[in-house]
Amino acid sequence: MVSSNSKSYFRAVEASHRTYTRAIKQARSRQGLMNIYWRHKRQHEQLLKSHLRGEMAQLNKLKKKIK
Repeated sequence: MVSSNSKSYFRAVEASHRTYTRAIKQARSRQGLMNIYWRHKRQHEQLLKSHLRGEMAQLNKLKKKIK
């Protein structure tokens, strides 16, 4: 089941990967590449954390209905 929350997460990840790929192609140095990677990794972790928080809230709502 893909919820609207999942769809927005996937769109955000796709946009993040597009900018990451574009930035890698424009990098001029090794350190520049590493900075791009770390920035992308941090952004990806934030997106995932937010997504999982939303899914947990959704599960908690469903659990309350079952009780």
